[in-house]
Amino acid sequence: MHNVVRIIFLIIIFISIPSCGSFKKINNKKVSALGKTRSAKRVNKISSGNSLKKKSKAQRAEDYIKKFSYTAQEEMKKFKIPASITLAQGMLESGLGQGTLARKGNNHFGIKCHKGWRGKKMYHDDDKKGECFRVYKNAKKSYRDHSIFLSQRGRYSFLFNYKITNYKAWARGLKKAGYATDPNYSKKLIDLIERYDLFRFDKRRFLKNKKTLLAEYYKVKKGDTLYSISKKYGITVKDLIKENKLKNNTIYLGQELKIN
Repeated sequence: MHNVVRIIFLIIIFISIPSCGSFKKINNKKVSALGKTRSAKRVNKISSGNSLKKKSKAQRAEDYIKKFSYTAQEEMKKFKIPASITLAQGMLESGLGQGTLARKGNNHFGIKCHKGWRGKKMYHDDDKKGECFRVYKNAKKSYRDHSIFLSQRGRYSFLFNYKITNYKAWARGLKKAGYATDPNYSKKLIDLIERYDLFRFDKRRFLKNKKTLLAEYYKVKKGDTLYSISKKYGITVKDLIKENKLKNNTIYLGQELKIN
């Protein structure tokens, strides 16, 4: 009888051993699955973070061109300065609109105060420490002052003998006249013009096609505010209100606003 009980006990132990192993395997699978879930969540978080990366330099350049190409063409029509040159200088001097002078002073061309400047000023380290630079009401005023600066200073007068489509001669001429101290200045301008096809804005059709050049109105889209429109076109909210004779900041979908 003793022996029979002993044998039964051994059989029970023998049967229970694999069951414990199976339980461990099941637990391991659960842990493994949990680990995979956590890893997947981590990957998703990383992916989400990557999708929020800042715009590339090329994208920022295209944004700048889209924002100021019309203004550059308008200046070309009035002052006979190639739009490609104006845009390339603006892009280079302002750091695509992100430089300190552009952000704080709307100065897109690095124009210093010089003798006779009566407007606002700001001080910034350039060739020398704490140099005086011009401050403008908006970016468009900076573009206009750049045109006046080139057209009214004697050392740049020879540039206007070049064809409006000869951007290479203009770029080299600006360097020769001493617009910038960078020895590679003309090369950088030409590179920008050719990389982004800025010369397309110099074509005569832009001078003749009034509809293209004088598109002075912006149609309000969903989500627009006077502030967002003012930033897009480099003008102030106050000017937008005044130009369009608005009573307040309220605008409506489909409304056409004069932007210059």
